[in-house]
Amino acid sequence: MRTVVRGALWVLFGLFFLFPLYAMADFSTRNLIAGGRTWQAWANLVADEALYQSIVVSLLLAVLTVAAMLVLLVPTMIWVRLRAPWAKGLVEFLCLLPLTIPALVIVVGLRNVYLWVTYLLGESALTLTFVYVVVVLPFAYRAIDAALSGIDLQTLAEAARSLGAGWLTTITRVVVPNIWSGILSAAFISIAVVLGEFTIASLSGYETLQVQIVLIGKSDGPTSVAASLATLLFGFVLLLILSLVTRGRRGGKTPGVTT
Repeated sequence: MRTVVRGALWVLFGLFFLFPLYAMADFSTRNLIAGGRTWQAWANLVADEALYQSIVVSLLLAVLTVAAMLVLLVPTMIWVRLRAPWAKGLVEFLCLLPLTIPALVIVVGLRNVYLWVTYLLGESALTLTFVYVVVVLPFAYRAIDAALSGIDLQTLAEAARSLGAGWLTTITRVVVPNIWSGILSAAFISIAVVLGEFTIASLSGYETLQVQIVLIGKSDGPTSVAASLATLLFGFVLLLILSLVTRGRRGGKTPGVTT
């Protein structure tokens, strides 16, 4: 009986999540004029120059945001846990603060700062990296914090240091392999947030993927829906990879201390 109920729930959940995706796929491949099916909307993802450029910009923003976030957050959280545990609450407060601030307020507050950023670095959309790092901090912090809480960081660090490892070696070859699942979670969540962000990019006047999707939707609905579905599927693939990698690491051995 329990198996039947569980199977029925899985079917209901599957229909709940898959039916909208099916509707999007159906609409994006439908020829609204001549009838039948066409892949023109999906071909436009590459053929439409503006849409293609916005996809490239958003992917570059995602990569730069993840890199900057990890370089900033991982060493800071490790250092706080090892050397300044009294600052853990302050770091957590600062990282979670962007959740309480609307995107409109962030844009307005950073406008004067961005006058200098555009003056020094130009008006490239890639300068949004600085804002996106702030936006993804709450999600990345929780993922990395959960991973750090699952290991005996103090013992690992002391063991590595007693064997002659420097701080850089301790972080990169001892701590990071043990929190790799948390780092992957933070990275994938950050990518999903960046690819789905619209408000900040639109108010700042940059044409990222979501901004371009909205613009195209006013004149070409199927292409807009195809781009949205492609973004969702990309996010699902990232989550699937994260699940497989995490499961594989749990089934393997815990990395040892190396110098």
